[in-house]
Amino acid sequence: MAHIHEHKDDLLNRVRRISGQVQAIERALESDADCAKTLHLVAAVRGAVNGLMDQFIDAHAREHVARPGLSDEERAEGLEELLQAIRRYSK
Repeated sequence: MAHIHEHKDDLLNRVRRISGQVQAIERALESDADCAKTLHLVAAVRGAVNGLMDQFIDAHAREHVARPGLSDEERAEGLEELLQAIRRYSK
């Protein structure tokens, strides 16, 4: 998908930052860190994943739902894919 490829470096950087944040949670648990510190680390990961999801939702909506020239069938398929992902994410 061209729209993902165009932003591949940015997406990979986001994922790597999230990975580092998850590793910080693991280190906090292993070292019996303060509960509040660990809670803040988990909240930061959630925020980072939400930001990543927002970026994907935006790109998908623009490319597969709102892009001029899509057929009604392509637009409906893109919307259904988007809704499925949102439903899965919101559980």
